[in-house]
Amino acid sequence: MTLTDTLTAAFGQSGRITFETNPLGGVVARLVTRCGTAVVALQGAQVLSWKPTPDAAGVLWLSPMARLGTGKPLRGGIPVCWPWFGPHPDAQTGKGAHGFVRAADWRVTESAVSASETRLTLSYALSPDDEAALGGQARLSLDFVLTDTLDISLTTANTGTAALTISEALHSYFTIGDIASVELTGLEGRHYLDQLSGATIEQRGSIAIRTETDRIYWDTPDTVVIHDRSLGRQIAISKRGSSSTVVWNPWRDKAQRLGDMDEDGYRRMVCVETANVGPRNLKIIEPGETHTLAVRIACIKVNAASTD
Repeated sequence: MTLTDTLTAAFGQSGRITFETNPLGGVVARLVTRCGTAVVALQGAQVLSWKPTPDAAGVLWLSPMARLGTGKPLRGGIPVCWPWFGPHPDAQTGKGAHGFVRAADWRVTESAVSASETRLTLSYALSPDDEAALGGQARLSLDFVLTDTLDISLTTANTGTAALTISEALHSYFTIGDIASVELTGLEGRHYLDQLSGATIEQRGSIAIRTETDRIYWDTPDTVVIHDRSLGRQIAISKRGSSSTVVWNPWRDKAQRLGDMDEDGYRRMVCVETANVGPRNLKIIEPGETHTLAVRIACIKVNAASTD
């Protein structure tokens, strides 16, 4: 039996959850409800796409250069950044950005369906090298629940004898019609670190992106709404277990330097990331305790004439 056959036999759910080899080159799970569909790659436990209704535009942006099975993370969808966000806290280690799980293979551990929802759980077992990089022992699981919203919950269980200090993010890339027609609301009055200048700034009014943007908003339990006039919709990003919100767009010059984004890709995406990133918002997990970082994504207004 192939891997997809084995997974379908163990976790398939009568057309609601199926496993297949994706054109990008790796094994994915396809989740279906009465409303829409989502595709989750086993590599990185990364959501690649979500359509809330059959005739709606896809909510998540994925680079046309993305490929599974290369050993490298994919740009787009919802990568999982854990147990550190951005550069490793010790820059001398030479370890890559955003942790070690976003390009690793995850294991399917549970699936379930009901009349209104489709649920899939993936888990990740740390290797000795992972434990050394983390400085402790942990167990990870990621739950995906598809209804008329997309809910994702990342749970870290400290299975060791010492406290763990982590940073983390669900690094969501959202499809937009055109960056010039988008504004973000929900963070008014919050302070953010501008990672380009190093300055701490108070957000005044809504967020409009007209240049490279890399901001960490601190102490933010807030729901953020992407208002997209071009696609005629609003995307609401609500969360729990999250104290930080990251807003990112590379703009033209950095997008060209990244090498895995098409020439005008920056105009058609914006990242609003559910996170705990520091130094103010790191998470400390005591032995025997768990922490869950969760996001709910909803299209609260959709133009039915939009297409993928």
